[in-house]
Amino acid sequence: MRYIKKVALFITLTILVSCSDNTNDFIELDTVITTSQPNILLVIADDMGLDASPGYSIGTTKPVMPNLQTLINTGITYNNVWANPTCSPTRATILTGKYGINNGVLIVNNTLSTTETSLQTYIDTNLNGTYASAVIGKWHLSNNKNHPENMGVKYYAGTLNGAISDYWNWKFTENGTQSVSTTYNTTAYTNTAINWIEQQTKPWFLWLAYSAPHDPFHLPPSNLHTQGNLPTDQISIDTNPLPYYLAALEAVDTEFGRLLSTLTEEAKENTVIIFIGDNGTPNQVAQEYNTRRVKGSLYQGGINIPMIIAGKNVTRVNTVENTLINTTDLFATIANIAGIKVDKIHDSQSFYTTFSNSSSETREFAYAEDDLNATIRNNTHKYMIFNDGSEALYNLNEDPFETINLLSQNRLPLSTSNEAIKTQLVKKLKEIRP
Repeated sequence: MRYIKKVALFITLTILVSCSDNTNDFIELDTVITTSQPNILLVIADDMGLDASPGYSIGTTKPVMPNLQTLINTGITYNNVWANPTCSPTRATILTGKYGINNGVLIVNNTLSTTETSLQTYIDTNLNGTYASAVIGKWHLSNNKNHPENMGVKYYAGTLNGAISDYWNWKFTENGTQSVSTTYNTTAYTNTAINWIEQQTKPWFLWLAYSAPHDPFHLPPSNLHTQGNLPTDQISIDTNPLPYYLAALEAVDTEFGRLLSTLTEEAKENTVIIFIGDNGTPNQVAQEYNTRRVKGSLYQGGINIPMIIAGKNVTRVNTVENTLINTTDLFATIANIAGIKVDKIHDSQSFYTTFSNSSSETREFAYAEDDLNATIRNNTHKYMIFNDGSEALYNLNEDPFETINLLSQNRLPLSTSNEAIKTQLVKKLKEIRP
């Protein structure tokens, strides 16, 4: 890799950035540009819930992921990160810093409007092209082969669809040109990422979105996992899908580790790594959670995702952070990492201060949604409203698996404190989703 840190050059710019979709208010930002800014590596594992992630107590059978474990040991494990219950909406929240109700992507296969300002465009505009950026892997925000470029992504390579039918035979799109790849999908994404990084001569932001472990469940190449010589016939896979799902996660870890091994020590020391899932685990392979309350649902098993951050300027080591975070918040936080001074923008609130401060105050509420239903929580309680008008209230501190609905008829009336919390949550939810 040819990028070498140089003496910092600081240029202060004053810019006006809209801080709301619904008002004409503006905030003034001081933007710092420096040639020694850190590289940023955002890695997304598709359909990886807490029960499938090392570092979290939920789940009895974990994949062997030594490279992710190294991040855990050297960085911060975040316990209370909320995504949306399916792929497209979560990716859109990261890319725009907006809830789905505000960016138009509420369910799988909704197309993200090109009038939205992407994170890549925001960084490029504010930092005057200081960063090279790329998205490699799963897109799932439009099937238009030029959509990533139309969103301001300078280099895109991967698969546009939400799922691939065959990990060894899939449609590869690179900056609008499409071909068929017969390289194992997880390996191909990693090869492309390594090649792109090696070409960079300035700080880079790489969004690396693996398709794995999303179905179809399969047995990856044997050198990429520890699950053994499993049968590969469909009946065996359908009968016991968990080891195949875990094998795909282990393949992600092996290839992610291979990418890191190609970086120079200097580059590793100057890189912030963010590793997340995009929603909960699929019901066929879920552990501990009610299988109807995982991927696709607004229950904890569907929206509470793993996130581990380590690297440059992450001074807290082998620690756990419990602050509330939405995936929208990655927009402002990644902008901070790049050198843009912004605390809040759209529906995004930076949690950058948690990299070094365990007592940072970030969100008071976290929010998640689909096209029909919505949920909101504070530090202790979670309120849910469904399309049929039914409601639920859970004390997550006492009932993390949401088994006791405090609004069930046989549990009413609510205590005075629970009634006050419900009123507060409902009020905030109506502000977000009138």
